[in-house]
Amino acid sequence: MPVTTDDLKLIATTIRTLSMDAVQKANSGHPGMPMGCADIAAVLWAKMLVHDPSDPGWINRDRFVLSAGHGSMLLYSALHLSGYDLSLDDIKNFRQLHSKTPGHPEHTVTKGVETTTGPLGQGFANGIGMAVARDLLASEFNTAESELINHYIYAIVSDGDLMEGISSEAASLAGHWGLGRLIYLYDSNDITIEGSTDLAFSEDVAKRFASYGWHVQKIDGHDYTQIEKAIKKAQKNIDRPSLIIAKTRIAKGSPKLEGSEESHGAPLGADEVAASKKNIGCAPDAAFCVPERAYEIFAERKKKLRRAHNKWKKLFKASVQGEALARWQRFFTEPDIEELRTKLPAFDPAKAVATRSASGKILEVLFREIPNLAGGSADLGPSNKSFVKGFSDSGKGKIGRNIHFGIREHAMGAIQNGMAYYGGVIPYTATFLAFLDYMRPAVRLAALGRLHTIYVFTHDSLFVGEDGPTHQPVEHVASARAIPNLTVIRPADAEETKEAWLTAISRRQGPTVLSLTRQDVPILSRSAGNGADNLSKGAYIVKEPDGKPDIVILASGSEVHISITAADELAAKNIRARVVSFPCWDLFDEQTAKYRMEVLPHGTPKCVVEAGIRMGWEKYAGPHALYITMEQFGVSGPAKALAEHFGFTKDNIVNRVLEFLEK
Repeated sequence: MPVTTDDLKLIATTIRTLSMDAVQKANSGHPGMPMGCADIAAVLWAKMLVHDPSDPGWINRDRFVLSAGHGSMLLYSALHLSGYDLSLDDIKNFRQLHSKTPGHPEHTVTKGVETTTGPLGQGFANGIGMAVARDLLASEFNTAESELINHYIYAIVSDGDLMEGISSEAASLAGHWGLGRLIYLYDSNDITIEGSTDLAFSEDVAKRFASYGWHVQKIDGHDYTQIEKAIKKAQKNIDRPSLIIAKTRIAKGSPKLEGSEESHGAPLGADEVAASKKNIGCAPDAAFCVPERAYEIFAERKKKLRRAHNKWKKLFKASVQGEALARWQRFFTEPDIEELRTKLPAFDPAKAVATRSASGKILEVLFREIPNLAGGSADLGPSNKSFVKGFSDSGKGKIGRNIHFGIREHAMGAIQNGMAYYGGVIPYTATFLAFLDYMRPAVRLAALGRLHTIYVFTHDSLFVGEDGPTHQPVEHVASARAIPNLTVIRPADAEETKEAWLTAISRRQGPTVLSLTRQDVPILSRSAGNGADNLSKGAYIVKEPDGKPDIVILASGSEVHISITAADELAAKNIRARVVSFPCWDLFDEQTAKYRMEVLPHGTPKCVVEAGIRMGWEKYAGPHALYITMEQFGVSGPAKALAEHFGFTKDNIVNRVLEFLEK
């Protein structure tokens, strides 16, 4: 039985009432947006989206991104009606502790939620990242005979999304790359928290997106026929993204608050909820009411979608066999880390090498061995050593494994997240560590969403030198370490850099930062049993004195070698110094208490040497340790002069330790 206009109206009405009731019961939330977009959602979920509620992980499903995450009840209502594992009781538990319906959608919490959204603009860019991942898989597995990967990506975006700068960066890239089968519906309701959008927003959005290379349409967002026709027209544009500008009324159906900013971020109030229900043809006193006909519509839709999924499975089985199946499995299974280790490049122990350069050599091998590793830099590939020759790259109208993001760090991070949400690819991005600030919102969301993303942040200290304090990231390693579930690794040399990459590849339940040097650093001489593979423990002893240590020096990155030379000098002065390479706090915290005590014995004085702020080191060295760190911004000058000026030299470390121990 086809879905009629009356059916669509019933579904939209149900979404409106569920949203009003859930927000009212929670006494918290955003009812206006889901009420305003209910008609769009009805058409999308009842007629357009191809997915399988009984198997939310189907790779060729259409993706739906609610970039305007504050309107989460729109998505929860649609998921409930569609037959996902989200009950009416879950809807009633909206915004409550440990519920499946948190205030903003979280993909780790609720089946069917594709992205964690809320910070505006992030979801907009996530959808573009999904399209990138989709096209990478399509280029690998689609043939003239069978299109295994050919689904659409839809999003609902808001005025706020389009105001955020990240959406401009991401939209520009999507148009440049010619990402088709990407359809965004713009909820143009002209309302933000402070009032009408014309307070701060008066651009011509249609012309803006047309200039990016998008296909643009304008419709009435409450007209079911216009909505459906526009989506079908957009579906035919397979060589560029589409924006459907849908004029809507926030809180559609509310007698007093329709079109008002007062409906954006607060319950309508019990009286207005009742009046709104009466206004749209529902019983005013019926709470969380879902008509049986609404369930019937989606039950029929679910059967049809299941048939589509089964048809795809048959296509997959017939077309992905032998070598193609083995290749597919490599995209969706974890690589063998021990085997990878044997294939990584060897480095001459007599030659100093910047860890960024070592990373570039390592990445060349990883690209050959891990076919689903893909990524790139924000116009800094030559400096980050993040471009791998001999493999496809992105450009006008195309996507490749080497992705040129241009000078767009904001979008780069969120697009990378979209790739990780999609699955099947391991995305990395690269820029200078100082520009972590541009990417921080996306990095934080990657950590929150436990995404397998890898960040190559080079030029990681004041030893950037002449570029000066704007590019010398004295506080950035500490600020990255402050993000929960973000593994931050600052390797000391080329050998630790190999292990850092292996850790980043294998650490699949969250993102990893590789903090790498611009300047050359010597390859450390290690004693038996203290090889670089100990990086997996977070911290390990690289130099042990004869006898019980008088002091333990904790260092990371480029400061490890200088600490070892200082320990040699201290030994000549009868001071026994242990040097601990400490590349990763998170990994060290995961070790046993016994191991942590062996490396950092209680009662032994500690010294921390790191060309960054001391914040956080107190946990490992204690408040009374000696800190040779940066507690100010740097200055412009040659790296060697900066080392002398700020005390990152053998002689200064020796003198400071002697003074410290004499106290």
